[in-house]
Amino acid sequence: MIDNSSRFQPCQIDSVNTDDARPLDLPASGRLTPHLVNKRWQQITQPEAQAALLDHQTEQTMMTYQKNIEHFIGTVKLPVGIAGPIMVRGQYAQGEFIIPLATTEAALVSSYHRGSRLITAAGGADVMVLREGVTRTPGFAFDCLADAAQFITWVSQQFHWLTSLAERTTHHGKLQNIQVEMEGNHVYLIFEFFTEDASGQNMVTIATQAAFDYVMNNSPVTPRHAFLDANLSGDKKANSHALRHVRGKKVTAEIHIPERLIERYLHTSSDAMIEFGLMANNGGQLNGTIGTNAHYANALAAFYIACGQDAACVAESAIGMTRFERSVHGGLCASVTLPNIMVGTVGGGTQLPSQKACLDLLGLHGPGHAKALAEVLAATCLAGELSIVGAFCAGHFTRAHHKLAR
Repeated sequence: MIDNSSRFQPCQIDSVNTDDARPLDLPASGRLTPHLVNKRWQQITQPEAQAALLDHQTEQTMMTYQKNIEHFIGTVKLPVGIAGPIMVRGQYAQGEFIIPLATTEAALVSSYHRGSRLITAAGGADVMVLREGVTRTPGFAFDCLADAAQFITWVSQQFHWLTSLAERTTHHGKLQNIQVEMEGNHVYLIFEFFTEDASGQNMVTIATQAAFDYVMNNSPVTPRHAFLDANLSGDKKANSHALRHVRGKKVTAEIHIPERLIERYLHTSSDAMIEFGLMANNGGQLNGTIGTNAHYANALAAFYIACGQDAACVAESAIGMTRFERSVHGGLCASVTLPNIMVGTVGGGTQLPSQKACLDLLGLHGPGHAKALAEVLAATCLAGELSIVGAFCAGHFTRAHHKLAR
């Protein structure tokens, strides 16, 4: 708590001649202290913005953000809604879950709520974590192919030593393998880590740096130049490689839905949804889309923001495959596969007050829950696919947005 002596007073704007106005002189330090926050607002001199961004609650709790932000001036509040409950039958997540979603897009939470109720009514989604791994990919440029080949021969003999060096930097990360990619006189080393319950991107960066430094200091062939990451990791970018492999957690979910429930909840038929899926797949191919899905990004962005994940990872997490087909039991079989779910239940933004509260609503905060969180998120994406495709097939998509966007 902050005592009254450190309370922030709204800044006053003096009437000044703009020709004489001085440029902003913000504090050089990005640290979060009451003194530095006050100095920043003295420079900004916009009391209405200060009142909105640095309200009383934010002022009282702002030190909880000191490990997550630089040059802090306040917080932005987003509305959070809940969808569900959704029944998940996973390897790690089992039972009914309430899904917190932070968004400003009207109709989004209602859509996921409808899909979640449909999944629960049909007995729940079967979900499975297929693979895990977070990558960092140093790149090395040599003068010629012969030097590159010699480097590869040497580095392939260093796996155990590089593993030891990398794992000394973390209590939780484990280096699973190092793959080598050669492109002319360029060599890429693909370090793939298991990161337990952390999303793990900072962990992987620090661990790879230790191995990278060893390679640079000990390689029998000196690279012309080298970089810690040479863009082969796919970090925060949609990429076709990850569609067949993994970055984060690769998860698949499936549901078999009787025809009567399709009619009751979505007001359409399984035949219409299958036909829509075929046409949408063709449209995605014509558009050059990586994977085929209706709107994974909506669930991912709202879920990541609510639960303290790295929202920029939606760029890669939103690729994947949605498929509709006739169920062997009659009705609809729907499935989703997401190869790049980047979530954690420890570290990062998961410790912040609102984000921890959302993870607590799920019952998935803290160690031991990251795989379950990924399974719940995959099931949520499945719910969204069912709902939005049902809306298109029933002709309700525009009507719902007119109604809910007020």
